[in-house]
Amino acid sequence: MRLKDQVAVITGGAQGIGQAVAEAFAAEGAKIVVSDINADLAKKTADEIAAKHGVETLACAGDVSSVADCDTLLQAALDKFSRVDILVNNAGITRDNLILRMTEKEWDTVINVNLKGVFNCTKAASRTMLRQRSGKIVNIASVVGQMGNAGQANYSASKGGVIALTKTCAREFASRNITVNAIAPGFIRTAMTEKLNEEAKKKLAEMIPLTRLGEAEDIAKAALFLCSEDASYVTGQVLAVNGGMYM
Repeated sequence: MRLKDQVAVITGGAQGIGQAVAEAFAAEGAKIVVSDINADLAKKTADEIAAKHGVETLACAGDVSSVADCDTLLQAALDKFSRVDILVNNAGITRDNLILRMTEKEWDTVINVNLKGVFNCTKAASRTMLRQRSGKIVNIASVVGQMGNAGQANYSASKGGVIALTKTCAREFASRNITVNAIAPGFIRTAMTEKLNEEAKKKLAEMIPLTRLGEAEDIAKAALFLCSEDASYVTGQVLAVNGGMYM
């Protein structure tokens, strides 16, 4: 088992990509902390993972845009497991609109969750990882943080910021044996994309050289690689998992 007895904190871990990452890590023996703004769903996912994989889990409710909530999350993980080996910054939201129509609230809300949230959780987790002189951090960015996307100025800016933050943290933490990498997913089949009609899905698929949307498990496998010893000499990188949409 590649992650046996390691402690992994996953934000936005109750569903979608976060849940898939939590499942993949648990299958490799990791102890899982499921963090999500939805307390009931976090507990449900944590309980299901514990029953399915026979690993210890912990559910924590919280808003990653809140410094206090992030500090509480990491302290809860330490109180239960005494260490934190892995942080996956996955929590994110969208508030799409064209720039001329985008409100200040739409901009601020997305930046606060998607970018500030990564800063908050990384800062909280790094205190422990620096003392341990070990750790792996994976930030979930996006293909639109690399190529931009009309109607998503706030989301694109937040994910582009995540990529830059990843590279800076990688440089700051490398001497303490902490790797920091990002994954830039393309269009992934999640609850959000499942709401699209078939015509919209078809148009999305036509933009992708592999002619299909990705699955949450595709991102989970990439995260598993980056958090395993196989990637011990990989840091400051952006792993594109997008079906060839952006090269």
